[in-house]
Order: sequence, then structure tokens, then C-alpha cells
Amino acid sequence: MDFPKVGGNLGNQNYTSLRSINRGNVRRLGGAWVNRIEGGLASGNSQSTAVAVDGVLYIESAPGNVIAVDGVTGETRWRYDQTRGTLTRRGVAVGGGYVYTKSNDNYVIALDQETGQVAWERQVNGYGNIEKVAVVYADGLLFCGTNDGARGAAIALDARNGDVVWHFWGIPGPGEFGNDSWEGDSWMQGGATPWIHPAVDPELGLSFWTFGNARGNNSSQDGSRRGGMNLFANSIVALDMRTGAYRWHFQSVHHDIWDMDNVMAPVLADVRIKGRQHKVVVYGSKTGMFYILDRADGTAPLGIVERPVPQEPRQKTWPTQPYPVQGAWTETRVVDQPLGTSVPGDPNRAVPNYKQGALYDPHWDTPILSIPGHGGGADWSHMSFSHRTGLVYTGFGYVAAAHSLTESSNGLRPPGEYQTGGVVAVDVSTNKVKWKQRMPYSLAHGNGILTTASDLMFIGQPDGNLLAMDARTGRELWRFQTGAAISSSPIMYRVGDREYLAVYAGGTSIPYGNSAPRGDFLWAFEIGGDLGPAPTPPPPVVRRPVSGGPVDGTAVANTVVIGRTYDAGSGTIGQTESFTVAGMAPTHLRVPVGTTVTFTNHPGNAGQRGVTQFFEGLFDVRLDPGESFRYTFTRRGEYFFNDPGSPRSTGKIEVY
Repeated sequence: MDFPKVGGNLGNQNYTSLRSINRGNVRRLGGAWVNRIEGGLASGNSQSTAVAVDGVLYIESAPGNVIAVDGVTGETRWRYDQTRGTLTRRGVAVGGGYVYTKSNDNYVIALDQETGQVAWERQVNGYGNIEKVAVVYADGLLFCGTNDGARGAAIALDARNGDVVWHFWGIPGPGEFGNDSWEGDSWMQGGATPWIHPAVDPELGLSFWTFGNARGNNSSQDGSRRGGMNLFANSIVALDMRTGAYRWHFQSVHHDIWDMDNVMAPVLADVRIKGRQHKVVVYGSKTGMFYILDRADGTAPLGIVERPVPQEPRQKTWPTQPYPVQGAWTETRVVDQPLGTSVPGDPNRAVPNYKQGALYDPHWDTPILSIPGHGGGADWSHMSFSHRTGLVYTGFGYVAAAHSLTESSNGLRPPGEYQTGGVVAVDVSTNKVKWKQRMPYSLAHGNGILTTASDLMFIGQPDGNLLAMDARTGRELWRFQTGAAISSSPIMYRVGDREYLAVYAGGTSIPYGNSAPRGDFLWAFEIGGDLGPAPTPPPPVVRRPVSGGPVDGTAVANTVVIGRTYDAGSGTIGQTESFTVAGMAPTHLRVPVGTTVTFTNHPGNAGQRGVTQFFEGLFDVRLDPGESFRYTFTRRGEYFFNDPGSPRSTGKIEVY
């Protein structure tokens, strides 16, 4: 039995009917083989999920090469070394005797499935960046998304030669339906790219695409010059799979100024709702909500209502936002106090001194901290729908974000906050949470889920551990150290009478930067497998880092100057006052235990600045220009602090 595409099937269900690995024997699961597909490479970004066809696994590596691996022996059958530079990928497509991949410069490439030789390659210009997004093969067509551009289209290609069959722009042009939802000519630079792979329903003849956030003035947080709802940004759009003709759409966030695009690969499910069978698509969600829609017409069988939200006229905010009647599956407002979870550091606590808000609270020049942030809820993790349980599963992140026009990109994840997350299981027939499990890491970025006919659920973590959990309860049953961070989906396949679980562990910088362990481990597992785990790599740094590297206390007289930047190369303090994340000189001070550190508000600063230590609460002081405060650190550890007058300015004292 195959696992022929990223997402498992055209409905992106990430479900297998295989059942020989079950709750009774999963603890005997061991490595069958491991292939270091790039010879031991421990760098780069690996976000690709393997597929399995006719006993062969096909995987893209961090440099962008394609490797075919025997599913029984783990031996490399062939490899294709791409020639156009490194490009992060998320998975090949297999169909019609070819393996399809991408490269830089907008090329789509067809490789012979048996040999890996190039059959054809086609440059597809004029529709946005043909990069990164996994390719989907269905009935002679290739469905290709685009990413990270001023405007991008969903594209269907002829799988025989790469000819463009149709395209559909994420932002309609003049005279097209939806163009009037963009103020003036803002549609030309508005973003709305489809940067994840679609779902396809051949029976209805529809493909389902999710389009990304709106942009304005090169910022997803600035809506001031793009009045309107901004279609089809933050929308799922149903298109005729043969012609690309528009059928229906649903916009989950109107006039987005928070980078809250719900661009996850949509999941198709057939479920009974209120006594009637429904063909639905599950859409979402960075916002922490699932929008469950009828696949044929986009209606909401469980109800979605428009609710008034706070307004900011300068941002031209839309007066309402859509909410599923059942509400969200995660918190939508930051809080100061712990909620009693067992996660170290308790991520439910807000980093202090920010103006606190809720989902859809508007911003201007003052950062407003809200949850879920633009990195989750759920971001681009691959969901799973279990035919057995009727639940849809997703990994999510718990990382608050501060939005304002003072941020150059899509929002600030405050230095010092804990980047954790979990797994949630939601009943598709009711849109209500069945169970939710807090986890020590964010699972919002490629940490796909596989469910099985034996009621198991598999997910990989950024620390390299692959977990098996009870799909009905979330209880952990097994774990295995793969050697590198997992930012892909586990898969299952069968060759003869042997069933295998496989996963690619390569690692990515999202969201833990270079602290996440990298590698090139393609693993296969079977019951009774005798290959043991890889050496345990250093775990990712869970707390969001400060902006600079460590500076020895002796180099600066054990002193932090508030509101100034620091040049470590020259050892000089900035000449002008700073309210940026680098506005502590230095941001990272390293001292031995027992050291007294001096915090000084630079005498040239315009007004009061200060330091608030979190989350241990060691001190909270305000200082006039020229004033100082001293504190002696008596215990080893990391102690973050920020400025109550400008919380973006954050520092850390590392006590050793």
C-alpha cells in the first residue's frame, strides 16, 4: 500500500488504513533502516515530507536534491542533483511515470520515476514564485502554488510537458470579481499568494486553494492604503479542477493586518452533521479556529457568524470578522497569570509591559500583544483526519505576537517568551474539541500528523523525537530519537506483507533559529526493528532569543545601558536613543554567579526608562536619565528583562 503524495491522498487526510502497528505492540517499534540521504549533512532547511509509491520513497533534501530510496532496504535507488541553487522544498509529486519537483528560477521538473533522469523541465514565469510549495498530481494535471510575492496565482500544468492549462490569481485584476475589494491600485502589490498545496475532489471536479495574507506598503501589518476586504487574501477558494473557473470562496479574516492567513493545506472529510451526511472541507487555522464548509457551495453546516470587532480608522479595519459558532480551540487573549498547565515557564503568561490585546484588536504605532500569534495557532503543519475517530488533528504553536507599524515585517514575537505548543483533536461533526495536549515545543511549522486505522497518531518534534500517541485520548505511547528536528509528516506504507512507518528528520530554522538540530535522516520503522535511536542532539532553545550574542561582563564593567545599542566589534555604545529590540547595551550579558550588575538609563535619553525582570520577578524599576540600579545575581540561570517604557527593548543576563 502506497502513501503516494504529501498529505497521503488528494483530500490531505494524512490517514492510513494500515493497522498492524497498534496500541498493543507500538512499544516494540524499532528502526528498520536509516539513510543519511546527503551523506551526513547537518545544515540547511528541510521541510520536505516523503512519499511512498510501489515500495520506493521519494524525498527532497535541504540542498533541493531528490533521492529515491528502497522502502525495504533503505538503499538509495537514484538521486537527482539540482543545479540552480538551494531551495527549501516541501515535497514531490508522483504520477504518470514521473517524479515532479521544483527549482529556483520558477522551474518545474519531471524526473523519470525509475531512473531519476530529467524527462522535461519547464520555466513557468509570470504567475509569481514557483518555489517551495509541494506539487500535487491529479489525473494528468500538476497543481502548483506560488509564494512570497507581490501577487501570486494558483496554477495547473499539463503533467506531460509542463504547459500551463489554467491559472487563478489570488488577487483579482480590474474587471474581475473581487477586484473592487482593494482600494485603488493596491491590488498590484497585495500579496495573497497560495503558498501551500491544495486539496482536490475529483468527484465534484473541484480543487481547494488557500491564499495568503494581504500586504500593503511592503508590510502585512499596514492596511492604511488598501481599504476593503482584500479578496482573495486569507481565503479558501474552490476552483474547477479542469478549467480553474471560480466556484465559491470563504474569507476567514477580512482586511488582515495581523498576518493571520489560514494557509494550511485544506482537509476533505465526509462526516455526519445533525443526522445528515456532508462532504466538507476543514480550513484553518492560525486564528485557532476551524472553518468547516460544504465542499460543493462553501456554506457552513455548523454555523459561522460575523461579529463586530474593535476598529482603527487609520488602518481601515473591517467592522466584523467571521467566527465559527462553536468558538476557537485555543486561547485568543493573552493573560498575566498562569492557567495551571504543566509546561515549563508556562507560556500562558504574557511578557510584561506590552499593551495586551485579543485576536483582531487593531494596532497602529504601539505594539499590541495578542494570541494566537502569526506563527500559530496552527500555521503550515499538515493536519490529519481519522476515518476511525472522526477527528481532525493539528499541531499548533503557543507564541504570542506584538503587532504594530513599528515592526518591519509581520509582527514581533517578544524576546524572552516561551515558544511552546501542542496537539488538538477536534470533532469534525461538531467543531468541538475532543482533547488537547500541551507539548514543550511549537508544532505549527511542518510538524505533520499521521493517524492510523489502529487509532494511533504520530507526530515529530523539533527536538528530534518522533512520538506515537493514542488518537482517542492524546496519551503518549512511544517515542524515538531520530537525530534531528522533524519538520515533516510521518507516513506509512506496505511492501509485501511488511508495514513500515517512515519520517524525514532534517530540521528547519522555524521557529527556533539555528538552535534546532539539523540532519539528513530518512528513517523507516517496523515492529521488531532492531536499529536503535540516533544520538540525542542538543534540544532547541525554547525561549525567544534576544537580538545579540553574549558579551562578557568584564568587557562592559558588568553594566547594561538602557535604551542604547551595543557594537560588540568595537565595544561602543550607540550615540542615539533606541526603542528597538536591540535597545540594551549589551542585550546579552554573561557573568559569573555572585556578580552585581548595574543597569543605567543613559544620561542622554529623553525620559524615564527602566528594567522589569521576567518571569522570576526579581526586580521592576524605573530610572530617570543618568540614574542607575544594581542587582546581585546569586543563582545560575538565564534572566530576561525588558524596559517598561519600551518593552521591545529586551536583554538577558546569563549567570554561570
